[in-house]
Amino acid sequence: MIPDGKPTVLIVDDTPDNVQLLSEVLGVDYRTKAATNGNRALKIAFSDDPPDLILLDVMMPDMDGFEVCKRLKENPTTQRVPVIFVTAMNEVGDEQKGFAVGAVDYITKPISPPIVLARVRTHLTLYEQARKLEERAAELADFNRTLEQRVSQGIGELDRLGRLKRFFSPAVADLILSGSADDPLKTRRREIVVVFLDLRGFTTFTETADPEEVMAVLGDFHAAMGELVMAHGGTLERFAGDGIMIFFNDPVQVPNPAARAATMALAMQQRAADLTESWRKRGYNLALGIGIAQGYATIGSIGFEGRRDYGAIGNVTNLAARLCGEAKGGQILLSQRVKAGLDDVLETVSVGELTLKGFHKPVPAFEIASPGTRSASKRNRIKKEPPQ
Repeated sequence: MIPDGKPTVLIVDDTPDNVQLLSEVLGVDYRTKAATNGNRALKIAFSDDPPDLILLDVMMPDMDGFEVCKRLKENPTTQRVPVIFVTAMNEVGDEQKGFAVGAVDYITKPISPPIVLARVRTHLTLYEQARKLEERAAELADFNRTLEQRVSQGIGELDRLGRLKRFFSPAVADLILSGSADDPLKTRRREIVVVFLDLRGFTTFTETADPEEVMAVLGDFHAAMGELVMAHGGTLERFAGDGIMIFFNDPVQVPNPAARAATMALAMQQRAADLTESWRKRGYNLALGIGIAQGYATIGSIGFEGRRDYGAIGNVTNLAARLCGEAKGGQILLSQRVKAGLDDVLETVSVGELTLKGFHKPVPAFEIASPGTRSASKRNRIKKEPPQ
């Protein structure tokens, strides 16, 4: 298309009167060029100023229109330029041949000026749309090349994001990547609340069940518990078969992490009740036990080059695991420090001192009271909702 904005139409016909007529029909809206034979038409089409559309006669000496069209479509410069045959050949077979060599339309003589104008306008519009699509495709290809470069340069960041989302809720991962939270891989000391849970009866279950049954149960269990971990903003430390360890207050510190952990544990027991009911119908005798402890731990990257994980190490993790091991199905056992954080939030009941493996002295333990054990006493009352 030339700078004045008018598309160029090349008229190819060996009869000068036909060329004159088509030039008059199109001359108001389009710039026209003319050729009276196929060789001249190809020379114009392959020039530095190719046409935007070609009106092509079929019956011409030396080279007919079908051959001209074929050569136009074989040349990368002109293969997308729309070609409309304008001819006295009106047999169905002639039209079929015209479309077969690449024409977009077929007009029979004698011509109707309104039809010619309408067909030219339609195919020029389609041609312009196709040209713009090609430009956008080229821009997209260039963008993709740039994107590949950026992805290559930022692969470390993407890998970091993938690792973060293995352990943290999406909101926490976003905070870390934005720089609003500590680097989770940097070793540090922090007070955290650890939640440890596993299934009562799981070992016996695995001894008698098929591997497919075991994997199905674990899939249901992990999906249900994982959803609640994410919903409550917990940090997932590990999955180990039926055992799951979560902690709160790192890498993002939260108000009263003990209450947040207890709220999550209650939701887990409620969800587990639905799961155990469905498992019981299949003959699986399973139930969820949970232990919660609070204390300081060393947190950060654990492992070696090529295989690193994020974890917490300290007495608090051992205490949560031991309390979990003592918890009965449906029970949530708490350390004394966790209980202290729940005094104004949830009712707790002492279960006495427990002798736990790895601890030299008996450990005071408490449980979150179930509805059946609650009294009307002041101790029983929930004074305020746990923080969310």
